[in-house]
Amino acid sequence: MQITTVGIDLAKSVFQIHGVNEFGKVVLRKQLRRDQMASFFANLPACVIGMEACGGAHHWARKLQALGHTVRLMAPQFVKPYVKTNKNDAADAEAICEAVARPNMRFVPIKNIEQQSMLSLHRARQGFVKARTAQANQIRGLLSEFGFVIPQGIANIVKCVPELIEDASNELSGSFRRLVARLLDHLKELDKQVTELESQIKEWHRTSEVCRKLERVPGIGPITATALVASIGNATQQPAGPRLGIAPQPHRAGSGGWRNRSRQSRRYRSADKKSSRRKENRSAASHNPVHVVRRCSSLYSPEARTSRSSTCRRWGTPSY
Repeated sequence: MQITTVGIDLAKSVFQIHGVNEFGKVVLRKQLRRDQMASFFANLPACVIGMEACGGAHHWARKLQALGHTVRLMAPQFVKPYVKTNKNDAADAEAICEAVARPNMRFVPIKNIEQQSMLSLHRARQGFVKARTAQANQIRGLLSEFGFVIPQGIANIVKCVPELIEDASNELSGSFRRLVARLLDHLKELDKQVTELESQIKEWHRTSEVCRKLERVPGIGPITATALVASIGNATQQPAGPRLGIAPQPHRAGSGGWRNRSRQSRRYRSADKKSSRRKENRSAASHNPVHVVRRCSSLYSPEARTSRSSTCRRWGTPSY
């Protein structure tokens, strides 16, 4: 029978394939190496192919679309509920094949090469920014051990550190001065890399009509506009909130978070009630005449003379 739906478990070298026909019957279970993928799907009739949106998924999606197939990408957390047995390549491919056929499944839009290239620039820039911040904090922390406090801001480090290194009146040793100079050079190199990547991003921004439209919105500049266009692409295919991480989370209000909070408040209220009941029981027991008589008799018993003073302090009665 003709294969209508295929699930692919992506990997570095060996790919697991799972195919079913129009009635949902399994007709294909196969492992393919990377160099066999293109030839196998080129000879396969056009069908629906599902994959998890992981590393290399967009590349294979574009390649399989060029062969005439309908490719759909899904988030891994949406595929996991369909795994029936222990996790392995065959079970994952079967789960992907079943999940892609669900009518209410959410799919990830396939990014083109231009979008992926721009996202790569943003990720590289973010990495350089983090490294630059870490290097600046390291320089500031090392100098603080010798009593030199640098004001906040990378510009202040570039301005003040050379003066401290060249000042011969301070107690810094020659080896420490050379170390700080090397770290400062590394900081300047990281700042240079950030500036060059930002110039590339702004150049792509000037050539994109959609980015220029987004820049008209107050608070959105070239960096934010290019990141939005590269991440979302066509916003009409799917709501952009979940992909950008701005959708309400389960523990927040708007998506059931009020239920969690109500459970917590009920739990806290029940704990308060139990605590108040214990206090009431203690108070009632302390004013019970039977308990008072027992305490008084125990105070004057010969066995309790050794501990009379502590007992009197506890119940507030005078000691004789």
